[in-house]
Amino acid sequence: MPLNKVALVSGSNQGLGFALIEALCNNLGPDASVYLTARDPARGAEAVRQLRRRGLSPLFHLLDVIDDASVAALAESIRARHGGVDIVISNAAARISRDRPQAEQVALFVNTNNHGTCRMIRAFGPLLRDNARFLVVASAFGSLRNLSPDLHGKFDVKTRSLEDIEQLMDDYVGLVEAGQAAAHYWPEWINVASKVAQVASTKIMARLMRAEASRRGILINAACPGLVDTDASRPWFEDMSAAQSPLQAAEDVIWLATLPPGTNGPYGELVQHRKILPWL
Repeated sequence: MPLNKVALVSGSNQGLGFALIEALCNNLGPDASVYLTARDPARGAEAVRQLRRRGLSPLFHLLDVIDDASVAALAESIRARHGGVDIVISNAAARISRDRPQAEQVALFVNTNNHGTCRMIRAFGPLLRDNARFLVVASAFGSLRNLSPDLHGKFDVKTRSLEDIEQLMDDYVGLVEAGQAAAHYWPEWINVASKVAQVASTKIMARLMRAEASRRGILINAACPGLVDTDASRPWFEDMSAAQSPLQAAEDVIWLATLPPGTNGPYGELVQHRKILPWL
């Protein structure tokens, strides 16, 4: 990687994303260009101010991963300013509320977590520099083993395209909204299907870029940070005593994002606490 590295994290004005920016700034040093991104300019600016009070120097750029134009604008800005990017962490995620039916939330959830992931892949894959690292923050729920075998063929990462996964998830949204998901073997909690699709998209990106990535030292992976004590996770887990702080959870993700040049793997995997989780 160049001495003056360029890194960005989507959804990074709070929680794990904020911790990832703090860790990248500390890890890459003051000469790096580390982009904190958020869809709300005021919240993004305040997050940058917090880190600057700690002696760090992140940059801010507006980014809403559900907006094609917003993702394209950030990619063009990175291309124009730097010519490429060394570290991309696709972290933006919508929350699910326990107080509302999942059928009312699934469309935005999938648009953010799944289509947003694919937008990041398409926009920043072409900008990856030699020895770049591209990560999608996902979850251990993203293993195919968490879905019924009746659904496994729909996620055949050896043959499916990103477009196939996006269409599959759009179809899934329609089933959830119609109350028909269970009848088609989908699990009750929409987070499971979404995470499997995120990991599948990451694996498809890795497959499509494998020859180029091998030649240029690029690594592409999904990362499960484990249980993190954030506003988004607390409502879903009765016992948070084993949860990590965002900064603790960021450590293993940053390890994966900063593997040194010459590292051959992991590649195209879901990684938790520096260990590969099986896809099936």
